[in-house]
Amino acid sequence: MTARTAPSTTLVPRTAPRRPRRPARLSALAAVCAVVAGTAIAVPAVAVAGDRGPAPGSGPGGPRGDDAQRAVSRLVEQHGVPAVLAAVTETSGRERDLVAGVRSLEHGGRVPLDGQVRAGSNTKTFVATVVLQLVGEGTVSLDAPVETYLPGLVRGPVDGHDITVRDLLQHTSGIGSYTDGPPFVVDGEPRLVGVKDLYLEPYELVRLGLARPATPAGRWSYSNTNYVLAGLVVQKVTGRPLGEAITERIIRPLHLTGTYVPARGERTLRGPHALGYHAEPAGSALVEHSAIDPSTSWGAGDLVTTPGDLNTFFRALLGGRLLRPAELTQMTTTVAMDLPGIPTTMRYGLGLQSTELSCGRLAWGHGGIIPGYQTEGGVTAGGRAVTIATTAMHGVLPAEHAAAVTQEIAATIDRLLCA
Repeated sequence: MTARTAPSTTLVPRTAPRRPRRPARLSALAAVCAVVAGTAIAVPAVAVAGDRGPAPGSGPGGPRGDDAQRAVSRLVEQHGVPAVLAAVTETSGRERDLVAGVRSLEHGGRVPLDGQVRAGSNTKTFVATVVLQLVGEGTVSLDAPVETYLPGLVRGPVDGHDITVRDLLQHTSGIGSYTDGPPFVVDGEPRLVGVKDLYLEPYELVRLGLARPATPAGRWSYSNTNYVLAGLVVQKVTGRPLGEAITERIIRPLHLTGTYVPARGERTLRGPHALGYHAEPAGSALVEHSAIDPSTSWGAGDLVTTPGDLNTFFRALLGGRLLRPAELTQMTTTVAMDLPGIPTTMRYGLGLQSTELSCGRLAWGHGGIIPGYQTEGGVTAGGRAVTIATTAMHGVLPAEHAAAVTQEIAATIDRLLCA
């Protein structure tokens, strides 16, 4: 990936006023989406940094890239994460890739710089961006009932006449998440290994979501079903597959060469990557979990990408290269993420999350969790961006390591974005 000029933006998000400096917060994504816990095994640390320009933050205080490298190495050496991949982008557009760990726990090998990972719920921001592009083109209305675009589909505890496209993107529809019940959760326990090869059509995912209890109307509640429905809206309006819309409208224009939407039934990652690992149930050993059928995520989380590509995408999005000002304003108008344990400094827009940093700046992004990989990061209005990916979800590590990994990553992102 070549260095890019920093985007210029006058974005003024409608969020709470900035507060005094405070310690870095835990990731809201981890609080919302983590579903399993397990155990880790010791792995050798192999740390490599690749510079696509001058070292970020070079100067009297030393390069910030060194701080980031030490941080990603600690995740491997002290907490048993198999591998870590990170990308740091300066406001100038210069980028630095960092990795630690091994490609394979069984066979070793170097972790590829800016290697591919499963993006998980970062996919939602891509889907929301396409929907908002269609809003700008006049073919979708944010406040039109879902019934307008998907007649007869949403019937159950929530009716398509009573919710809007905005509700889907904002997670205020009240529709339950299909991942909260069978076959993904059985008797209160996750069964994700057992569904790694399961193929489901999007309409089947909707049916599973509508079988879940509804949440209070208008209240924020994270649901993967919302983004399956949003993807179906895109398909209905464009008359083309969701993956094609994402590719033609975002991936190709931004030259995201490491990013793609998997084809039907495509299970393995196409490009250089470190293997992903998962543990189930809690306390069990890590097992390789890279090749999965992504159909069970679809518009909620099936994208494959790289840390560098995610930085490029979020910088372009916040820099106004993908949406008109009116639609970007809609996207960055946020509501409270009303769940226990989530700080008030974290809010949710339309497929986009804001987090107030310790320095008072806002970081925009999303993050993603999918068995085998977890990605966290953010971009500031000035174009500074950080993405850190681990080849295991934080929640599958032992409890004493899971919290430490989440805190270490959140603190590292905060330091780099505030520098």
